[in-house]
Amino acid sequence: MKEIRKIIADYDALDHTKEKVALASVVNVEESSYRRVGARMLVRSDGIWTGGISGGCLEGDALKRSQMAIFKNTPSSVVYDTMDDDQNQIGVGLGCNGRIEVLFTPIDPADANNEIEQLRKVAAQDSPSMMLKVIDTENEDLLGKSYLIENDVKIADLHGIKQSDLQQWISETRANRKPRIVECTTDSGEELKLLIEFIKPETRLVMVGYNYDVNAFAGIAQELGWEIHVVGRAKKLSKSLFNLAKNVLEFEEAKQVEVHDYTAVVLMSHDYNWDKELLPIFIEKNPAYIGMLGPKKRMYKMQGELPDYDLGNLVNFHSPTGLDIGAESPEEIALAIASEIIATFRGRSGASLKLRKGTIHERQ
Repeated sequence: MKEIRKIIADYDALDHTKEKVALASVVNVEESSYRRVGARMLVRSDGIWTGGISGGCLEGDALKRSQMAIFKNTPSSVVYDTMDDDQNQIGVGLGCNGRIEVLFTPIDPADANNEIEQLRKVAAQDSPSMMLKVIDTENEDLLGKSYLIENDVKIADLHGIKQSDLQQWISETRANRKPRIVECTTDSGEELKLLIEFIKPETRLVMVGYNYDVNAFAGIAQELGWEIHVVGRAKKLSKSLFNLAKNVLEFEEAKQVEVHDYTAVVLMSHDYNWDKELLPIFIEKNPAYIGMLGPKKRMYKMQGELPDYDLGNLVNFHSPTGLDIGAESPEEIALAIASEIIATFRGRSGASLKLRKGTIHERQ
């Protein structure tokens, strides 16, 4: 979401009477790739870009193709195939070893429903969003068309697709929480390949505390593009933290915190009594992740005083919070906690990649 917000900000800062833009989007990946489906790169006609579609090996060529899409005002696509040992192939020698399909779409600022405007709506949501994009077709008028899937899934421009099929694909994508590609035939016999993209909302981090380690955690959360909320003592918080936080509440206002499926709550008050009082409040809110600083014996003691909750068996409760990386400083501890939150949200163990069997990323 951080990349999407940056793309929107840079798009808004442009003088569209002088500069034209295109979006380069990763729409399909086979085998290995540094970026996954949904990675985007906004390219200006003067060659300046925002975002990225790889680790740097494809951006140069993507820049040229984006500019061509701008000047021709026509979308196009290309498959970067780095599977073969061909030294003339872009990406070979940089460890890509995959096939990455990228779509280049010129953006019309006069179109109130262009893809940037759709992404603007996505960025404002607290819940997952879904977008549908035509990524392969013989119909030049349809290639690159994107649609934000809202309450009404009927897409008028794709009336040749059975709405029951479309509804099923959307429902399955929403349930699996990852993008999917479908190939279909319209009523008129036209072959289409569609990307249905599942876009997660910004991760919401609720930090409960007011000591200096909250500042360290806020810095890492900002770099990750997370939405920061703080529950503590406002008078003891730094001015910089107020600038970073979307919301600051007192301990007594903890019940006002809103959570969604991508919310992480970390109790770091260093005050046993406040943690004990606030933990049940957040358990009842059921965020995807609840972490609590302190040794296990602290949690065991709290368990004895909170008999209504089986803390040791709560799937979303992590105490001690964080991955075991030997963290010592506030910044290292924050990194360990942030890493565990990411692993939890992605359904991963947090173990070393060298121990993982199979590919780094799951098949899309």
